[in-house]
Amino acid sequence: MNTAGHSEATTHRGLELTPFRGLRYDPDRVGSLAAVTSPPYDVVVRPDGLHHLESSDPHNIVRLILPQAATPSARNEQAAGTLRRWLSEGVLTTDPEPGLYVYEQRHGDGMLQRGIIGALRVSDPAEQVVLPHEDVMPHVVADRADLMRATSANLEPPATTDLIERTAGLPPLLATTTEDGVSHRLWSVTGPADLATIQTDLARHQALIADGHHRWATYRRLRAEHPSPSPWDHGLVLLVDTARYPLRVRAIHRLLHGLPVDRAVAALHGLFRVRRLHAALPEALDALADAACAGNAFLLAGDGSFHLVDRPDPELLARTIPADRPAAWRALDATVLHATLLDHVWRVPEDSPAHIAYIHDTAATVAKAERDGGTAVLMHPVREEVVRDLARQGVTMPRKSTSFGPKPASGLVLRALDV
Repeated sequence: MNTAGHSEATTHRGLELTPFRGLRYDPDRVGSLAAVTSPPYDVVVRPDGLHHLESSDPHNIVRLILPQAATPSARNEQAAGTLRRWLSEGVLTTDPEPGLYVYEQRHGDGMLQRGIIGALRVSDPAEQVVLPHEDVMPHVVADRADLMRATSANLEPPATTDLIERTAGLPPLLATTTEDGVSHRLWSVTGPADLATIQTDLARHQALIADGHHRWATYRRLRAEHPSPSPWDHGLVLLVDTARYPLRVRAIHRLLHGLPVDRAVAALHGLFRVRRLHAALPEALDALADAACAGNAFLLAGDGSFHLVDRPDPELLARTIPADRPAAWRALDATVLHATLLDHVWRVPEDSPAHIAYIHDTAATVAKAERDGGTAVLMHPVREEVVRDLARQGVTMPRKSTSFGPKPASGLVLRALDV
């Protein structure tokens, strides 16, 4: 879970971050640290990306976060068995003392992000300590909860002071560069005075969930299942001060299985303006960005070309979009997509994996649509200030509305709940 952007929260209990004994790969037991890491589970493009990660190293973290077996229970049992085996073989080892972890990501394009990884007290939305900004899919929360129960571990991390900057000048615990060109470094903070400084600072703030809504919802479900106090009262997070390290907001695209582009376009007749573009993907995305400046706009693909969809019929929107939400919510592309296009025009169930997939990578979405005969719906990113304003109002956006980055690599540090 990647939780970002804290602000003053003097009327609330505030963020409570607890040190933990990190579970990390022994560099001498794996091919390389880069080869055993993975993007977060919901970013891995399946099956291509999954197979690539599995073949990169027999101990790649994807074997824990996305185990492969015939049934859900078999997948979870497999992950639990794999984790036990790696622990007994010394592939994964536990740090000797509890700490918080300073995590840095850097890329040659100028991107730099630093934050703190720790075990955050799981709170309810009413406390307004951790603010969600989009809805979750119940079946995904159930799947992640089953996996965490089986492994008794937080496998991925879903606030900072000058201490972080000082720590980043010291030799790191580990350093690696993944194949996307991003360098990753990790430090452990274990001194009582330093830990107290971080915890005191965070107690005055609240956090907006950037990526990790399903993991946070899973933490809340598992906390409710276990009498407090228990290790399930906390969940693994990455806290980033976005005033110092601004995040990048990207869109998450949709792949509609079983709906060919010609049928999708035909259903829009008289309801939206549709223009066929004779352009490559970069130029088509530029056209989408221009159209999005004037209102709701989408880009359809899957038949070898691109179709720009914009200018929805105002009467259609008035008839299909709930009127009891803020104007900013009603104007979201994701709202129009889910409430109008999916529910009323295309009749695609938004919570059925058999009918719809949510994919972060633009080119991969187009390629899968062309290969499978479905429709790719490419989205334009929502502005970060809109996300924050709605979250502060307690209004959640439709599921998978945003993709914040850069995303933390899975596999650098894990949290075992029985340590």
